[in-house]
Amino acid sequence: MNATTLIAFSVVALVAIATPGPTVLLALANGSRFGTRRSVPGMLGAVASDFVLVGAVALGLGALLAASEFWFTVVKWVGAAYLAWLGVRLLRSKGGLDVSASTPADADAAPRAVFAKSFLVAVTNPKGYLFCSALLPQFIDAAAPQWPQYATIAVVFAGLDFAVMFVYAAIGAHAIRLLRRRAVLWLDRCCGGALLLLSGSLLFYRRGAA
Repeated sequence: MNATTLIAFSVVALVAIATPGPTVLLALANGSRFGTRRSVPGMLGAVASDFVLVGAVALGLGALLAASEFWFTVVKWVGAAYLAWLGVRLLRSKGGLDVSASTPADADAAPRAVFAKSFLVAVTNPKGYLFCSALLPQFIDAAAPQWPQYATIAVVFAGLDFAVMFVYAAIGAHAIRLLRRRAVLWLDRCCGGALLLLSGSLLFYRRGAA
């Protein structure tokens, strides 16, 4: 993989990552509820999912989802159910947490919980596997060893993902500082409603739409 190919991949990946989706909405909500620093575990969860997605493509699991209606449906329903659960949780939110406190105020703010939510949102989304299966091979040199190339792509993808999630979390954190609790309440409601809509759209998603 040469520098030109890597730059081209970085541009395409950045556009794809920055486009609003479940992980972006979750990063925004995490930032507004917990602040940027406490949202870092969520960013790391998104990064961990990137390595899973790229590894799955390298192993051919993305192609399996594209070929198997059964496994595609299983992943789709699990992902949709989890997004719906998160959406309902945000809709029932009381307006976020006090980010000025020295310790998290509830279990949702625990680093492990923040990490797990972001990781599960990304890793149970079949669109991610199909997208990566269609995109990544285009930047792989079939004549060269493939695993080093996939490793490079994974590191670049994860780095871009972390940076984008950090920006969205910072935007959410600034919302609470500027507009206080009521803004966070409405941001939670908007993100929760959007996640529910994404959950519903995922149920109608078909393999051929990738």
